[in-house]
This record gives sequence, C-alpha cells and structure tokens, in this order.
Amino acid sequence: MLTTASHTHRSVATRPARPAVRTVVRPTRSRIVPPTLGLADGPSAAVFRAAAVRGPLYRDEATRASGASVATVNRHVTAMLAAGLLRERPDLAVSGAIGRPRIPFEVDHEPYLAVGIHIGAQVTGIMAADLRGRILGAAEIPTPRGESSTALTAVTASARRFAARWQRRRLLWVGVALGGRVDADTGVADHDRLGWTGARVGDIVGAGFGVPVSVAAHVEAMAASELLFTPHRSGAAAARGSALYVYARETVGLAVTIDGRVHAPTAGPGSVAHLPTGADVRCDCGATGCLEAVVGDRGVLRAAQRAGVLPAGDALPPIAVLHTAARSGSTAAQQILVDRAQALGRAVAMLRDLFNPDRVTLGGQAFTGYPEAAPHVAQALSRASRIGGADVKVTGFGNLVQEHAAAAVALSALYADPQAAMRKATVRV
Repeated sequence: MLTTASHTHRSVATRPARPAVRTVVRPTRSRIVPPTLGLADGPSAAVFRAAAVRGPLYRDEATRASGASVATVNRHVTAMLAAGLLRERPDLAVSGAIGRPRIPFEVDHEPYLAVGIHIGAQVTGIMAADLRGRILGAAEIPTPRGESSTALTAVTASARRFAARWQRRRLLWVGVALGGRVDADTGVADHDRLGWTGARVGDIVGAGFGVPVSVAAHVEAMAASELLFTPHRSGAAAARGSALYVYARETVGLAVTIDGRVHAPTAGPGSVAHLPTGADVRCDCGATGCLEAVVGDRGVLRAAQRAGVLPAGDALPPIAVLHTAARSGSTAAQQILVDRAQALGRAVAMLRDLFNPDRVTLGGQAFTGYPEAAPHVAQALSRASRIGGADVKVTGFGNLVQEHAAAAVALSALYADPQAAMRKATVRV
C-alpha cells in the first residue's frame, strides 16, 4: 500500500522581516567540506539531532534519544551551550524542579542561517534554513545555460541577493545539490543535461559567500534529508536496515540508504534514466522507451502536445499547465498523467524487487505534483512487483523535496559533528 509520510516542518516564509542591520557577504576563497549524508554515531551529533527534531527537551530525554550516558550528555550539552549551538529554556522548566538538569534546552536557531541551492535541469531553487532544518524561505530561478563557470557565477549572485533578506542572521554554511556526478571532496561536478564537465561548483559558490560549502548529488541529498529532518528517522534504531529513495521530476534517479547512511559510490550515483519501460517514446540517447524520456516532465509534456492537449511547439509550458487541464476535466490530460503514474509504479516495482529494501520513499513532483494519480502508482507497483513487505511511502516533504535536499547538504557537517562544524564556520579567511 502506498502512503504519504507526514513530516512536520514544511512551512515556507516567502517574505521574511527586514531588520535594520545589513550583513554584507564579500567574495573570498572557498572552503569545500564533503557532506556527511546520514546519521552520525557520536553522542554530540545524536544530542544535537534530538534537540533539532524533538526540542525543547530535557537532558534525560536526550539521554534516551542518544543512547549515551547521563554524564556524556551533560558534557556535550554544556559544550554546545557554550558554543552557541544550544540554548536553555528556563521558561519551560517543570514547576518545583530544582537544578539545571531539569531545565529543557533546544537548538539556538534564531541567530544563524544556512543557504541551500538545488541546481535542476530546468529550474534552480534557492532556500534559507535555520539550524533545525526548517525552511525559512525559498525562491526559484531558471537554471542558467551555457558555460558552467558563467552559469554558477550567476546562480551564486542570485543566492547572495536572496540570503541578504535575513540581515540579522549569521550565515554559517552553504550547500549545493545537483544532478550528475559529483566529487564531494573537490566540489567538482559533471552534469550531462546541462553540458557541464568539470564544473567547479564548490569553488565558485564557496568563493561567492566566504563560508564553508558542501556539494552533493541531489537524490542522495534527498535521501539524507529523510534521515536528518524527520522525527521518526532521527534515532539510529529507527533507521536500521536498508531504504531506497526514488526521485522523479524532469530527471529520475535513486539513492540507497544502509543503516542510516546514504550509500555514495566512488564513481558517483547510478543512473536509472535509461531503464527500459517498453514504451515507444524515443530518448535523446537514440533508444526507445527509456524511463526518463517517458516519465520526465519534458517527455510528459511532449506526449500532451502529441495528444493535442497542449499546443505544439518547441517551447514547453510548466507541468502545472497539464495538471490544471486534467483538473479542469480534460480526459486526455488525465490519461497522460495516469500513464505516467503507471510507468512510475512499474519502474519502482522493478527497483524494489532488485534491491529488496526494508523501506521505499518516493520523492519529486512526478509523485507529489498531481496527487490524484497516486493510486495508479500504487496499483501498478502492486501488480508488477514479485516480492512484498517493503514499506512504500511518498515523502512528507511534498513539493519541497529539492529545498530539503539542499538544506541537508548545507547542514550535514553540523549534524555530523556540531562543535567541529561550528569552529569551521566561524573561521573567516
């Protein structure tokens, strides 16, 4: 059965307040830090993560959540209070309680900011988050075309203008998520759809902001966001076993999680773009029936043009236009979206049977943008799968999966080792 996970922190404030003090970010040399995509084992990370997703909480609650000793938790809480990562909430102390340990604490999220950038094949999303992973605001721009350095410089300039809205928050980190093959150590990426080879993503974005930057493949980052920012995945015990994250929008992709860590192959993430579907749609690679050509936004919109639902032409409208036509009663539009849902369901069934994971999460607007088709995904998956038992859910982040992926990259170092990340973020070069 296909269900929708319920994540709690999804609000987007598009018009944050503009305080009087202006923070100017000047270009400098970059500091590239590889992201840690998954749940770190250390007690400091476990306490910080518990405070981020469950806080305010008491120290005995943090002890249970982290599995560390009372003394260890007290030591790390004290250190993170001193570092400005946590703050106490005496106003929430239990009446009659005596002593500091009965004063709850939470992440001190108000002074700080993380910026995430998701570079998509057609659209680039820019978001701002606090240290708990809550999205404070988001914006989209068309992904610049042409040479990678010029395009990345333009993206960085847009992101800096966007970040300037939060003038009283201190920017700590920038994260970039994008498709293709990413070298997390160097921040260099190859992106076939954009024509980028050896794109210096980390250097250009990091130099534009003057704070540490992390770069990751976007579907792996989406899988990490499910681990880091959802309460039911915040404990290591809850994340044991294997999970498969399947993404579909303009592109398609997958990521594998094992025991709370996203598997990141040395050669880069695998590709399911050319998984055969049996359809007669021709792909750019020259083959027929490749998955991305069938279920990606561009392929679906071309199908709508061929069916006369949308006007013919080289320029394609947003996929939301097709959704509107279907909701307005166009049976042809409805059938095209049903066909897409069924193709996705069969592909997910094939991947589930291949990997046999304990859990499957479906993310991306191909799954969430037109929820009326979700039952067709579930039905096609059930009919095509030869094994059962995996827990299959649509992400609770809805249409904000790209934003949360970028936030996961921007905050991953902090969630892996809060105090070390804070020291790196506060060093100016």
